[in-house]
Amino acid sequence: MRKVAALWRLMRPYQWVKNGFVLVGLIFGHGWSDHDLVIRVAALFGGFCLVSSGVYVLNDIMDRHADRAHPHKRARPVASGDVSVPVALAWALLLWIGGLLWAFSASVTAAVIALAYIAINMAYSAGLKHVAILDVFLIAAGFMLRLLAGTLGVGIEPSRWLLGCGLMLTLFLGFAKRRAELESLASDGDSSGREVVPQRRSLQDYSPALLNPLIGICAAGSAIGYALYTMDTQTVAMHGTDKLIWTVPFVLYGLFRYLYAIYARGAGADAARDVLGDPHVIGALLGWLASSYWLIR
Repeated sequence: MRKVAALWRLMRPYQWVKNGFVLVGLIFGHGWSDHDLVIRVAALFGGFCLVSSGVYVLNDIMDRHADRAHPHKRARPVASGDVSVPVALAWALLLWIGGLLWAFSASVTAAVIALAYIAINMAYSAGLKHVAILDVFLIAAGFMLRLLAGTLGVGIEPSRWLLGCGLMLTLFLGFAKRRAELESLASDGDSSGREVVPQRRSLQDYSPALLNPLIGICAAGSAIGYALYTMDTQTVAMHGTDKLIWTVPFVLYGLFRYLYAIYARGAGADAARDVLGDPHVIGALLGWLASSYWLIR
């Protein structure tokens, strides 16, 4: 049972909330009344949960030596020795195969997108994560592929405004993650009284002076992009309402609350934990979902 529990932890199931991007097309494409489409999107969501978990396993394998020197990450299953490298690698392959099969059950296009997600993340883990700016764009690409899988992958035409908003939002989360990692590095250095070498080499090329404006630009782009989406003539025609603009306050509150958490509490290192751990952000998310459904149902 201990080995099973370790394999489960290796999958990081709490991170599956990020795969909610797969559901965006179903929500805003009025697809919830199509039983077959709902089943396909549900299978695709499950497929991306397995595929993304396989990526997390690969990351833990690649980072195991650095993780052992980290005060928190050293407890990860591979770094701690609870799961051996060969077993972890076999587990990653099994997760990828299962995830691709689920994605294939949705469509061939969805399976190709899921395969592209794996390829991008393999390149990221192999070394591109050490290239400043590019590393964050690759993180954003993973989210955008989820969004495309849930739209193009199941025959839903994605809104250009929604794609732009999604890109800005995921860049925002990526740059916030780098800032939190920098803050953690500085904190570790201050507490130990010595200079700490960053685990991620790209952090040497980042600074708060660079990241703060990038975070602000991406947050503003996300808010403006979503507001423009709600007012777009195609959006109004598709949903039969021009009232989606009233959902913007929920989006703004969620963004501003997350910005508060970044700058006041040092959050941002783990978006999934930050979102699930802040009742204000959860409330904004639920309010946005409820109001959107009520307006476009």
